[in-house]
Amino acid sequence: MTSPQTPPVLDRDLLDAYSRAVIDVVDAVAPAVIGVRTGGGGHGSGVLITPDGYALTNDHVVAAGSDYEAGLPDGRALKARLVGRDPATDLALVQVEGHSLPFARLETGRAPRAGQLVVAIGNPLGFESSVTSGIVSATGRSLRGTHGRLIDSVIQHTAPLNPGNSGGPLLDSTGAVIGVNTAIIAYAQGIGFAIPASTADYVVAQLLQHGLVRRARIGLAGRTRPIDPRMARLLGLDRPSVVEVLQVTERSPSAKAGLRVGDWLLTLDGKPTASVDALIALLGETRIGVPVRFELVRGRERSSLTVTPEADG
Repeated sequence: MTSPQTPPVLDRDLLDAYSRAVIDVVDAVAPAVIGVRTGGGGHGSGVLITPDGYALTNDHVVAAGSDYEAGLPDGRALKARLVGRDPATDLALVQVEGHSLPFARLETGRAPRAGQLVVAIGNPLGFESSVTSGIVSATGRSLRGTHGRLIDSVIQHTAPLNPGNSGGPLLDSTGAVIGVNTAIIAYAQGIGFAIPASTADYVVAQLLQHGLVRRARIGLAGRTRPIDPRMARLLGLDRPSVVEVLQVTERSPSAKAGLRVGDWLLTLDGKPTASVDALIALLGETRIGVPVRFELVRGRERSSLTVTPEADG
C-alpha cells in the first residue's frame, strides 16, 4: 500500500489564509477606530482603548486645535475632550463623549517580531476606515520627535500610510494594538513607523494620573562633543564622545549642584553619557527627587558632584 501524500499548499490557499486573517482583524477592531478632528482644522485618526471613550491619537494631530470631535465608523460624530499630551512621544489621550463604545486592547505582554503580519486602520486623506497591511520590518528603531527628544523602540513596518493615518492603530493578527502609527518618510515606499503599545500604555497611565508625562529635569543645555583620541588618552577616557555643558539654568538643580558651562559629563550613576540623547534617556520619572552622581571633566581634571533632579513640568 502507498501512503497518501499531503496535498501541496497552493498560493491561493496562502492568499486566502492571509485574507481571512486581515478580515478577522478588521471585523474586530474597525468599529473602535475613529477620525479625530479639531476646531483648528487638524485631522487624523485614533483608536478607542476603553468602553467609556478614552482614545489614543498622535500629539501632532491635536496640538494645534481645540473643540475636538470624534467620527465613528457608524456615522456618529461625538464631542471629545483632551485629557493630556506628550509631545516627547507624539502621543495624546482624548476622551470621547459616550458609553459602551467599541474598543481595542493594547498588547503590552508580547513584543512585536520582524516578519509578523500587521494591519493598519485609519482615515488617510479623509477616506474613513481605510485598511492596509504589511509586515513588521524591524523593531527597536529610534525616531526623533517634534521637540527633538528621541523616541525609543519604534516599530518600522510596511503597511502603507498616508497623511491622516496618524494616530491610528497598528494591529497584530489577533486584533491587538501593538503600536500607534505616527510617521512616514516622504518619497519612500514601505517605510512607516509606530510608537509601541508598551510606550503608549505608560503614557496613558501618566496622562490619566498627572495630565502629563513626568520626567526628571536638571536644568542644563548641552551638546554631544566628540573627543580627540589623544585627549581621551590623556584624560583616561574610554569613549569617543561626552556631553558638553553649554548653559546652566539659574536656580536649577544643576546650578545648585555647581555644574558649570564647559563641563564634560562622563557618566550618570556610573552609566555613560556619551550623547545628549543618552543623558535624556537616563532622566526618567524614577530620578525625580533622587540624588544622582555625575562624573565629569572640568578643565583637565576629573571630578564628580551630586545633582537632585526635579520634575519637568
